[in-house]
This record gives sequence, structure tokens and C-alpha cells, in this order.
Amino acid sequence: MLTLVSPQLHLAPRFGNSPPYTIASCLSLYYPPQASTRCQTNYKRPGKRWRCKCGTSYSSDQEQFEKEDEEDFQVLVAIQSLYNHIVILDSPSSRLLLLDTTGNIHSILNKGSKWTSSYWDEFATLPPVIPRGPVAIFGLGGGTAAHLMLELWPSLQLEGWEIDEILIDMSRDYLGLSDLEKHNSDGGILKINIGDVFSPSVGITGGYSGIIVDLFANGKVLPQLEEASTWLELYGKLAPNGRIMVNCGAGQNEVQSAGSSVSSSDGSFTDGSWELNATIKACCKAFPGQVNWKKMSRKAGENYVALTGPLPDLGVWSACLPSELSSRVYQWKICNNSGILHGCH
Repeated sequence: MLTLVSPQLHLAPRFGNSPPYTIASCLSLYYPPQASTRCQTNYKRPGKRWRCKCGTSYSSDQEQFEKEDEEDFQVLVAIQSLYNHIVILDSPSSRLLLLDTTGNIHSILNKGSKWTSSYWDEFATLPPVIPRGPVAIFGLGGGTAAHLMLELWPSLQLEGWEIDEILIDMSRDYLGLSDLEKHNSDGGILKINIGDVFSPSVGITGGYSGIIVDLFANGKVLPQLEEASTWLELYGKLAPNGRIMVNCGAGQNEVQSAGSSVSSSDGSFTDGSWELNATIKACCKAFPGQVNWKKMSRKAGENYVALTGPLPDLGVWSACLPSELSSRVYQWKICNNSGILHGCH
């Protein structure tokens, strides 16, 4: 998730749970779409200034941004479901999905490219290090990861799981999900399931070859993901040699622990800082010596990401990926062991 940051702060945005930021929001997510026309503020995301396009004129003494860094947005949807306050924004370059009053962006659909320069791109590195077979996305949202994965790996069979049926309906209409539900020329497809991913009934015969976990509510990782027992249950939904890749959100208060070290110049962190993240700690408890981790750079949102299983051969993994992703795999670390990757497929 990308956090829409109050323009007065002028801070880099974060993905996932980012408590340091407050939002000067003009969108009241509890009101119908027409209420959004009362918008009287601006938003900011990486490299862009978001300005509400509405009938009300306003003045501001906030810092002036260069014109080329500004984009107008329009509110396409503002609706309350059982689970979320769903808002979909449109600009000349992107469509954004917001689901809660924190202002977090849960999905983004760029109109010119599927790349997001964030943790969603990281999920697209998973297919070369798992067996052939269906891949599940737990927390499908608006389908940002699914769009990129099917573009890069067009024969993939994706199974998206989302608890909010209204959210899926809106994402079909405005975020291109319906296009992914049709077989492409290589046979790839996204099958959408509505339900609670923690239900024992979730799964397929033989197990998923990979599971992507991107489960948040109110700007925080779901609390179940901070329990080792949850990860053992999810592991039971995998095929042999399958892996789980997780968006773990930010660290706990982002305060250096005694065993962690400072970040390097590229924003990555050395061994030990994973202990700041409760989700990774729970994974490590469930799978000792079988959890890989990385921390995204500040530019990419500073989220922690985890991958279960032995650390792949990074050179082989890199060679299987497009240039936009190939260098990223060298940031993965494992505390206790390493493994072998058996070529591209």
C-alpha cells in the first residue's frame, strides 16, 4: 500500500503500515461520491502531486510544486462496503484504490506501464523460484500484482482471493480486473475467489506452487500474520517445494534494535534489522532457517518482504528475470542457510 502523504510534511511515501504520517484528507470516505467534490487539498505520491479536480475553487499558501509534477485526479467511486471505504481515483497517468481512512493506496493501475517501482513489482520475481502450477494471491485488492505477473509470465494460472465482493466488482469495472479473467493467448488467467483466506476450505488439490500474501486492514498487517501458527496453516496450502512471498509492512516503530545495524547507502539493511518486523519474526519462528528477507529502499517504500524456503541461487534467479528486476534479487538475505535454484522454466 502506498500512503498518500500530507503535502505539508514533504516526506517520502511509505507502503504498508506507516504510522509516522498523518493525512490531511479531503475525501470523506464515509460519504457518497458527490461529497468528494468539496475537496480542498492536495495529495502527494512518488514524483507526483495530486490535486482534486472538482467544481470548488480554492486557494492555498502551501509550497508550490513545478507544474510538470502535478496531476489532477477525479473520484470515480466512493462507496461503503461491509469491509472497506472504497475510493477509486483517476488521473491522466494512473488509477488508485483507497480502502480506509488512513489514505493508504492499496492498488495502483498505471496507464502507460504495469511497473509500480514498489513492493508489487517484487511479487513478479516469484515464478522462477517455484514449481509450475497455480499461484495464489491472498489479498487481491485491485489486482496490481496480478496485472504485472500476467504481463511478465503470461502462462501463469493465478488464483486471487479477496474477502470484499463489492471491492472486486469495482475493480472489475475501473481497474481492469475483468480483462485478467479471460484466458490470454498463452493460456494465462486470473481466477477470482471471494472468501476469507484463513478459512480451512481455501486451497486447491495438490496445493499452490506459490502464495503471495498482501493482507492489510486500517493501514496495518493483519494481526493473524504475526502468529507462527498462521504461517504453518498457510504452508499446508502449498504444493511440495512451493514458496510464500509476503508484504510484511514496515518495522515496529522503525527503531534500531540492539542486534540490528544501520542501512547502507542504497537503503537496504544488513542482517538483524528483520527483527524489527513482527511478521518476519513469526515466519522465522514457524520455519527456522527457511525464511529470506529484504527491506525495500526508501524510494520504493521501505517495506519488509519475506520469502519462505531455502535462499535460491541468486545468479540463476537474476538471469530468469527482466532487467527491471534482475538486480533486486541480490538484496535477499537468509540468516542460517542457503539453497540451490534449478534453472528457469
